[in-house]
Amino acid sequence: MNRKWTEGTDRVLDFIGSLTWDELPAAVRHQSKRCLLDLMGALIAGRRTPVGDIMAGVACDQFPGNQATIVVSGERVSAIGAALANGFAQNALDIDDGYRRVKGHPGAAFLPVLLAALEVRGSCTGSEFLTAVVLGYEIGIRAGLIRHAVYPTYHSSGSWGAVGAAACTGRLLGLDRSRLREALGTAEYHAPIAPMMKGIDVPCMGKDSLGWGNMTGLASVFMARRGFTGVEPLFSEAPEKEWVTGLGRQYEILNLYFKPYAACRWAQPAVAGCLQLVRENRLKLADLASVKVRTFAAAAALTREPPSNTEEAQYNLAFPVAAALIDGAVGPAQVLPPRIFDRDILDLAMRLEVEVAQEFEDRFPGKAIAAVEITTHDGKHYESGAVEARWEPPDTLPSDSELKDKFIWLVAPVLGRQRAAELLQLIREFEKAADARQLIERSVVE
Repeated sequence: MNRKWTEGTDRVLDFIGSLTWDELPAAVRHQSKRCLLDLMGALIAGRRTPVGDIMAGVACDQFPGNQATIVVSGERVSAIGAALANGFAQNALDIDDGYRRVKGHPGAAFLPVLLAALEVRGSCTGSEFLTAVVLGYEIGIRAGLIRHAVYPTYHSSGSWGAVGAAACTGRLLGLDRSRLREALGTAEYHAPIAPMMKGIDVPCMGKDSLGWGNMTGLASVFMARRGFTGVEPLFSEAPEKEWVTGLGRQYEILNLYFKPYAACRWAQPAVAGCLQLVRENRLKLADLASVKVRTFAAAAALTREPPSNTEEAQYNLAFPVAAALIDGAVGPAQVLPPRIFDRDILDLAMRLEVEVAQEFEDRFPGKAIAAVEITTHDGKHYESGAVEARWEPPDTLPSDSELKDKFIWLVAPVLGRQRAAELLQLIREFEKAADARQLIERSVVE
């Protein structure tokens, strides 16, 4: 095979093949467990959404087998079927982690693949699994940076996340160096190059193409294992060599943001600003005469129409703001029926004013910022000032306690409080687990 410059891919393959749990910095090891906890919470809660049910049914019908598990409900299907169904559930609530510079969701792009591969493999230790988690983030994020730089349009997470999924799964399943290279190239070539903004302008269940990206990542590993050849992976095209040579020195897993609300990240600064004003001034729904949001253009472009489904409630600016003002939260309860049809929320949402603020537009996508202004019926005026989305690096990341509370908030209604607590404890000490499959076993309703 006539390959061009390959130094970038060679460096990536070196990193995938040599990384060990013990050599990871303590902060990275700890962050890997925080990320796993957060992703499992989003996945389990996402399984109870309409798209979660639809794709579980598709997997059972079209990908029968006994290789892997669909979480919560426990159906057994093929490994690719499980990666597909769990991949759609993983991002169904849009409450999983993200990375600002690729405007996407690196964790959701590979965890369902790792879970399926774990069952195919048979078992591995918790520390081996967590090492694969770190690889998924480090390789996937860099693939996203390169994809956006070389092909400058807004790419969906599945388009680059499939490469990270193939990397960490190939490691978990023991692919040799040459086959792993083919798996990376195959995942890149077959990944869903989805028109991201089209899915935001008209929200649908396709969302960030994460379900298809997960399936592609795992299929690429299986194909390479049988001898399938792929293109030269995109790491050899990296316009900034530091993106690749920094592997092992700069851990991007430490630069993730987390999400406290089940809504598009672009809407979350406005949600945070509203909740701040209500809390500080003890405002009530009956007090509110008008609400105005000043924000960056992408957030302002989110629909403000009444939602007819969960996806339209999430890719919306007015609905999550109104839900936050009335309920004090934006979670599964708010973005699922019947709450998406609540008259009070919809009436308030229709009164929201939105304006693009150039000072916030100039700082996006590095920062996602909004300012909220509330006027009450008695003529008082309240302003939040510039507010960033909560749980951003490096200064406002959630504490371990806050991530624990979020996990219980998401998982207890699905699995019950006792099982949620048991899963929480397992993940907190996951590096000590002798068999990582406990993660799956404890994510199924008894």
